[in-house]
Amino acid sequence: MARSLRDWLALSPLPRLEARLLWQQVLGVSRAWLIAHDADQPDAEQACAYQALEARRLAGEPMAYILGHREFWSRDFHVSPAVLIPRPDTELLVECGLQAIAGVPSPCVLDLGTGSGIVAISIALDRPDAQVRATDCSQAALDVAEMNARALGAKLLFSHGNWYDSQLDSEHYDLIVSNPPYIDSQDTHLVQGDLRFEPQGALTDGADGLSDLRCIVQGAVAHLRPGGALCVEHGWDQAAAVRALFHSSGFSDAVSLRDLAGIERVTWGRLPA
Repeated sequence: MARSLRDWLALSPLPRLEARLLWQQVLGVSRAWLIAHDADQPDAEQACAYQALEARRLAGEPMAYILGHREFWSRDFHVSPAVLIPRPDTELLVECGLQAIAGVPSPCVLDLGTGSGIVAISIALDRPDAQVRATDCSQAALDVAEMNARALGAKLLFSHGNWYDSQLDSEHYDLIVSNPPYIDSQDTHLVQGDLRFEPQGALTDGADGLSDLRCIVQGAVAHLRPGGALCVEHGWDQAAAVRALFHSSGFSDAVSLRDLAGIERVTWGRLPA
């Protein structure tokens, strides 16, 4: 017996919001259309397409990968299993970076490990006078970032390489930002929830979670102008260790910023002018 969209939503084992989003994906319609047409009966092809997406979600695959996009900084970004899923916590990194260059005309910005490009693109769009370069060791991730830059009209430069081992356009930047792999390789969260599906190389450094942060902080000194700033995202329990890295590398007044949950999530500092 044929089902209406209302019936499909009512009978789905998924939360109603998720089921609705999957139907919007299958039909290519808005939420308002779905509400107005909830008595419509999808055809067999549409029903099969929905059931395939529903099965993926029931197996635990993140909605962002199934839908192929996620909102960040009030913009819609394409995502794939080649990149991390954008999270609201990382908006604090964008805020920190923008504040650090607020008084700098035509700043030079470097985003290390850009992934889907959310940080670099957000900064480039909010500061169109900036020259922003984004790097990543994953070409698949860079492909996603370039796709997002084109879709959102952001002008960026891209380099393939690991941290500072990339072809950089300048040896001296006003700002370096990074959201590197910082989860300890023994952390059990890596085999739970959405993290099971995300690229492990973007989540963990394969060690204690500080090795990539150490490389970025120590290497920044050679790539920042006097007075230049470094902003990095890190784990919930790493703020003190990251501040120590900043201080030992010559940064002044390293400060950790708290996210909406009150967790010290981003640390930043400046080189002496």
